[in-house]
Amino acid sequence: MKILVTGGTGQVGSVVIKELVKRNANVRAVVRKQEASAKIPKGVEVVVGDLLDPIAMRKALDGVDKLYLLNAVVPDELTQGLISYCLAKEMKLKHIVYHSVFKVEAFKDVPHFASKLAIESALRAFDVPFTIIRPNLFFQNDTSLKTVLMQGGVYPIPLGIPGVSAVDTRDIAEAAAIALTSDGHMGKTYNLNGPEVLSGKKIASIWSKLLGKEIRHPEEDLNAFEVQFRQQAPAWSAFDFRLMFQGYRERGFVAEDGDLATLTKLLGHPPRRYEDFAREMAEAWQGVAEPELAGSHR
Repeated sequence: MKILVTGGTGQVGSVVIKELVKRNANVRAVVRKQEASAKIPKGVEVVVGDLLDPIAMRKALDGVDKLYLLNAVVPDELTQGLISYCLAKEMKLKHIVYHSVFKVEAFKDVPHFASKLAIESALRAFDVPFTIIRPNLFFQNDTSLKTVLMQGGVYPIPLGIPGVSAVDTRDIAEAAAIALTSDGHMGKTYNLNGPEVLSGKKIASIWSKLLGKEIRHPEEDLNAFEVQFRQQAPAWSAFDFRLMFQGYRERGFVAEDGDLATLTKLLGHPPRRYEDFAREMAEAWQGVAEPELAGSHR
């Protein structure tokens, strides 16, 4: 049984590979450039291919039984996803685990949500066995905030009120690996949420305690956020994420009834807490320990 992982060098896909290796799975990873193969664990087969190239993806899928499909947030995310899915359908794969996003149907006006919703629709329309995982916002997005937190004393992410049920990428990776390597998950959709509702002010208070200094959460101004985000990302991406955070305010992004119980049963343990993740990062930033997992924006 061979499993192909897309996004295998990213902050979720890389941990999915680790979880699959723990379970003695036969794993193949597709990377865009040969030098990226250095990031893949030994023993994992690596193929070079662009998800926009059907010829390369056909080769990547040749001899594969299952697919973990994760697409980056890019302007052509929908095309990438559908190329992989249509080839998987044509080649009669036994199972696809698709990485979507929580509450995807409520965010049809947010570009990267809309892409995932369209891919979910394709999965449901045809006969390839599938499982959909729908994660909330990642804890690990905040690993990019070291300078802002430690030097600026600010937690800047506009999570809105009441906030979000953010989740650790390690729990996402475990859930994906379990769905790929055990029975009983075909046709299921799993909402992957953390155990608490996190607002900007609540997270700022957690960092204040861990860093031993006041961390402020400024008034949430989405216009200012978009302008600031454009300094590190393309304008289309800044606008996309601004729409996402606006949607959090308008429609909410908090775990639904039964989500935590379902995820706890799936994982075999409660989902990780933000404060524990933040403590790992604070200790690493202060030179006390190495972080178990780092990453960047989804």
